[in-house]
Amino acid sequence: MFLDESGFMLTPTVRRTYAPIGQTPILRGWDRHDRISAISCITVSPGRRRRLGLCFQLLPDDTNVNGDRMVEFLRELRRQMPWPLRIVWDRGNVHDRSKAVRAFLAEHPSIRTEQFPSYTPEANPDEGVWQHTKHGRLANFTPEGTSELRAAVTAELTRLQRNPKLLASFIRRAGVPIRIPVPSR
Repeated sequence: MFLDESGFMLTPTVRRTYAPIGQTPILRGWDRHDRISAISCITVSPGRRRRLGLCFQLLPDDTNVNGDRMVEFLRELRRQMPWPLRIVWDRGNVHDRSKAVRAFLAEHPSIRTEQFPSYTPEANPDEGVWQHTKHGRLANFTPEGTSELRAAVTAELTRLQRNPKLLASFIRRAGVPIRIPVPSR
């Protein structure tokens, strides 16, 4: 599985639109710094079929991802997938360097971790999840508050869970050398 974390702000991700010339859309928002942090991972099942999945967790409002939050996510993954796991992630402080995460991994030797090379976010297929979510349907989205933002982010990530072809495209774009059969859906 390829794991990463990101954040969503109330301030919109501004993108170009196809509005008629001279009719520039106006995004009504204010300078609020409320945010929602999220963790997700693209899962690839072993074997010939290589089914793809997406697991995600949205943290409470204005909460940063830290070692304890990462352990909660890993614990939930372990509950959902009780077989041996291999996690590939970046060299972030909340991963292998966190004392809480190291302690959890020591208790669960069936979870092995690998790190991407330094400064290579484009190598992680899970970055595609964040790019697609933020710059796709949520571009120019100006929620009234974090509850509306949470609902929209949850809806988008749930939509991605149901789209294995799109998840496969994130893996291909990242250049990960594994063969992914074309999903039927």
